[in-house]
Amino acid sequence: MTTTHSTFATLGLAEPIARALSAENYTTPTPIQAQAIPLVMEGRDLLGIAQTGTGKTAAFALPILHRLAANRAAPGQRGARALVLAPTRELAIQIAESFRAYGRHLGLRQAIVFGGVGHRPQIDAMARGVDILVATPGRLLDLMNQGYVRLERVSHLVLDEADRMLDMGFIRDVRKIVATLPKARQSLLFSATMPTDVARLAADLLNAPARVEVTPASTPIERIDQRVYHVEASRKRDLLAGLLADRAMARVIVFTRTKHGADRVTRQLEQSGIDAAAIHGNKSQNQRQRTLAGFHSGQLRVLVATDIASRGIDVDDVTHVVNFDLPHEPESYVHRIGRTARAGATGVAISLCDPSERGSLRAIERLTRRKLTVIGEELPMPANDQAADERDQAQRPFKHRGDGRRPGGDTPKGPRNRGRFRFDRGRRAA
Repeated sequence: MTTTHSTFATLGLAEPIARALSAENYTTPTPIQAQAIPLVMEGRDLLGIAQTGTGKTAAFALPILHRLAANRAAPGQRGARALVLAPTRELAIQIAESFRAYGRHLGLRQAIVFGGVGHRPQIDAMARGVDILVATPGRLLDLMNQGYVRLERVSHLVLDEADRMLDMGFIRDVRKIVATLPKARQSLLFSATMPTDVARLAADLLNAPARVEVTPASTPIERIDQRVYHVEASRKRDLLAGLLADRAMARVIVFTRTKHGADRVTRQLEQSGIDAAAIHGNKSQNQRQRTLAGFHSGQLRVLVATDIASRGIDVDDVTHVVNFDLPHEPESYVHRIGRTARAGATGVAISLCDPSERGSLRAIERLTRRKLTVIGEELPMPANDQAADERDQAQRPFKHRGDGRRPGGDTPKGPRNRGRFRFDRGRRAA
């Protein structure tokens, strides 16, 4: 019989951890925390299916801290007792910060290892051994090959965001690292999706695992007010600046397809007097960390990001997500807008769709099974897109909206004003 835990107090975590949670004003566990923490505290292997924003970091960090504190074994020189592998530097940094916050009263040592920075500080941090090591696979394997990290005493392994790990080409590195670990260990694997390769990896790594699955891909969408502006590509930046004049857009992530596009949008916003900064693969590690720190603290209002660079961004209270460019893959749209409406909150997602992106918009609406609310003036639909849209609706019809517009968002017959936009903030089509 499964026990339902409505507060952290009922989970039985060590008192120093409970005290740290209280200082963070954490009282109620998320569904994945309530289900996973007791299983991990029992020593079970775990397969967790959960997206970013569900609270999965605490779901593995809290019980691992509890078990490490209860068993004060020595890690040995250059060794570690718990190893957490993450696909990106940003995610690794955030995981390490969570371990530090939750374990502040435990006196456990930890280190973080990732690429893009010098080796020496990381080598020095590992010299005496640590209780918790958070690492990206490439740099960790590099230090292991040089003899600066030893993993024969690892008792807890976490593989976070396994599907992205595979997408980014880390599978061989991960398998090489895991091959050096003790067979007798607790292993946890978390993934937002479960493609065949991830399922195969889980079968290889985990021993009779418990499975916890929460927040399927469509669930967060229900809490997000999704809107679309139909706009010529050349007018997108002006429209974005106009939208950001609304101070209700207090903490905003703007997504572009390319690095150069992110830089162009950032420059235009800065010229309009809007605090903005870009984050993408061409930025140095220090630049990315400063940008993320400014966005996290609220000093930076707008973060302009590419999809790859955004992986690992874990910032609460993002009020709006803006798709400056619609993604080619509709699944990326779901991932993008999931940066808002976190931890039960609501949020707003605004997409700027030019005529060439009509196909991407239709794919998004098919995946999410809902029409985005059309805001402001709409551009005429090209004839070939009109035919495709009609075919889509014939296959899966939508109800009329009741305001004289057709389901695809077309206005009744009459002239359209293409030279201006209506900023109907706060007003949705009926």
